[in-house]
Amino acid sequence: MNRKTLVLAAAMGLLAPVLAACGDTEGGSGDGDAIVVGTTDRFTASKEDGPAPLDPAWAYDVGTWNILRQTVQTLMVQPRGDGEPVPEAAESCGFTDAGNERYSCTLRDGLKFSNGDGITAEDVKFSIERALDIKGDSGVFALLSTIDTVETQGDREVIFHLKSADATFPYKLSTPVAGIVNPDDYEKNKLREGFEIDASGPYTLKSKVEDGTMVSATFTKNPSYKGALEVNNDKVEMVSFDSADDMGDALDKGDIDLMTRTMSPEQIQELGTATDDEIELVESPGLEIRYLAFNTEAPTVKDKAVRQAMAQLINRSELVGTVYGSQAQPLFSLVPAGVTGHSNAFFNKYGDPSVSKARDLMEEAGVSLPVKLTLHYTHDHYGPAAKTEFEQLSKQLNDSGLFETDIKSETWNKYKTAAQNEKYDVYGMGWFPDFPDADAFTAPFLDKDNFLSSPYANTEIIKELIPESRRQADRLSASDSLTEIQNIVATDVPVLPLWQGKQYVAARDGITGTAYALNSSSTLQLWELGRGVSG
Repeated sequence: MNRKTLVLAAAMGLLAPVLAACGDTEGGSGDGDAIVVGTTDRFTASKEDGPAPLDPAWAYDVGTWNILRQTVQTLMVQPRGDGEPVPEAAESCGFTDAGNERYSCTLRDGLKFSNGDGITAEDVKFSIERALDIKGDSGVFALLSTIDTVETQGDREVIFHLKSADATFPYKLSTPVAGIVNPDDYEKNKLREGFEIDASGPYTLKSKVEDGTMVSATFTKNPSYKGALEVNNDKVEMVSFDSADDMGDALDKGDIDLMTRTMSPEQIQELGTATDDEIELVESPGLEIRYLAFNTEAPTVKDKAVRQAMAQLINRSELVGTVYGSQAQPLFSLVPAGVTGHSNAFFNKYGDPSVSKARDLMEEAGVSLPVKLTLHYTHDHYGPAAKTEFEQLSKQLNDSGLFETDIKSETWNKYKTAAQNEKYDVYGMGWFPDFPDADAFTAPFLDKDNFLSSPYANTEIIKELIPESRRQADRLSASDSLTEIQNIVATDVPVLPLWQGKQYVAARDGITGTAYALNSSSTLQLWELGRGVSG
């Protein structure tokens, strides 16, 4: 039979899994055998690329966060099936004032780090203040930017005094930058280099490192763990592969039990139509987006008309259809469909692709034609289809006669550093949200200390609209300010949204929990996996 499991979206933008008839049954490993998970993510530590890839005060990409979420405990966590965050290391948390500016958490009694040291409120305060003080180049500290001071009362109560109202703060406390680390192992004002982690999450980590690259990671159930998560296995090994093809071959041979990011479109298509019952493909809605980012001070794209012309020219439907088929959908805003506050701002402004309208935009602005550009992308982070995608983007722009573009790729570790240092005029990026809320698609790109290190700054967005949206505990009530943010982005085009993708896991028969292996934010939840009988 076809072993494809479809995970459907629920109403109101929450991506709660609903299993089809071939869904998993409950089960756990129990036999001590490691469940082996394949990934194409690469984890490298070097002075050039970043010496501390797994320090919560620095890590800020989906791959490293997927390591940290298994090992570093946070006060809050996104629940199974998504929804509002629930207490994790905390016993309870909540706003204690009507203005959403004072947030208090009480720790679970008896919390311990994996080495047996007890955890107190002072350890939480140390961890949060450490991330804010270090201000890592990745920009991850900005997630905690609304914190003014952190107060402790006794050993178990932590109180966050915020600079301004922030209804999304509970979500931010569920992200790895807010993870609790052992002060005995992490210096207050210095990143921890290498691949060691000492924390209180559901697993401990042992890394295998070759030439500064972590080639595999073994997660062993933490006997000291005390939290909200049910751990369904004793050990998981994550293995990094050079390519999606190598990873797929390993799954076929049984060398690995499950593979996740990043599979090729061809692999997904083949698995989705296969009649083999040995491997199951799990498809679920996702909030991953892809976009072009601009250095708005670079001479080639400094004129807004050039960026607007690209927005007017690019045919998203053709791009998605050619490269990804049904595995993605065109995106016309930074905020993807399925998230409260989404609007099709770019389509509303530009409509269907038009060469004549794009020409008019640039001619009215006095731009010399054709505009020569290099489109930069990374070939080893967002999947093997990235090259084809950028070939198609380049072709669309060149066929208009208004641009002369070429493409150039780089490895992820070098690429992200170059992008943050404004070495590229135009470059492709992906975004996996920090949490499933529109704020996670606006503030990281547009607020002060944004993770792109973009020179673009809009005072209305920073000073008025983002704070206004955060004051609304009812996220539907934030739609007006969120819509205005999206309209400004469509006009100024500091970034150009391209598409929104689904997400996939493929697993061999007998691996349970695969429907919950990824949540809507592409968080890998290894604790859900087990060995047993699947449908």
